[in-house]
Amino acid sequence: MRVAGGDARGIRLKGPSVAGVRPTTERVRAAIFNILDPEQVMDRRVMDLYAGTGSLGIEALSRGAGWCDFVERNRRQSLDLQENLQRAGYADAGHVHCAEVSRWLTQPAPGVEPYHLALLDPPYRMGDPTPTLAALSDSGSLHVSATVVVGHSSRMALPDSIGGLRRYDRRSYGDNAIAFYTSESA
Repeated sequence: MRVAGGDARGIRLKGPSVAGVRPTTERVRAAIFNILDPEQVMDRRVMDLYAGTGSLGIEALSRGAGWCDFVERNRRQSLDLQENLQRAGYADAGHVHCAEVSRWLTQPAPGVEPYHLALLDPPYRMGDPTPTLAALSDSGSLHVSATVVVGHSSRMALPDSIGGLRRYDRRSYGDNAIAFYTSESA
């Protein structure tokens, strides 16, 4: 598994060491960042939820994001993610939070600037990501013009709007689908 583009393009990342972790493929990561406008990434605060190997957040950092918070609940996978940040040269540009996404979203750090980009590719076995998207929308952690990118099974249809988020695009890549949401006030 390699970084698909940007400054760290081609750097190999450590794969998952925990059963059930399904990293976003290089093809899908490249597609996501080709669809996003560079201004949606450059110098922006990013969160990578259900981070796993950290490949999505590291891809954002490689393409110019200013900071990324990674949230991964498994301690061993969190250590591997930290190693991937170091391999890619971004150990000082991100922080790994070993926590449940739902709990982390309800406990935002005081004084932290809002996030401009949220990336999430939860395990398909988790089922419908709509409750996580609703919690994210309600968390108060998103900038008013935030973009949310969610990976999901192509067999699942996500709603057009969830809380304060409105879907503006959806793409399918085999069994994988990517939905793009923006804040309704944007």
